[in-house]
Amino acid sequence: YSLSALLGVVGGVMVYISLDELLPASRSLGKEHHSILGIMAGMIIMAFSLALF
Repeated sequence: YSLSALLGVVGGVMVYISLDELLPASRSLGKEHHSILGIMAGMIIMAFSLALF
């Protein structure tokens, strides 16, 4: 149970960092759509990999 909770917290931190730090940085470069698509594609790939294994 504690390993699952720890991995959940780590996953939440990674999502927070990607949304809080990377999206504003990509917005300043003018490529915000690319980063949003990349984040969405990564989440979909992770969900499929969890469902398969």
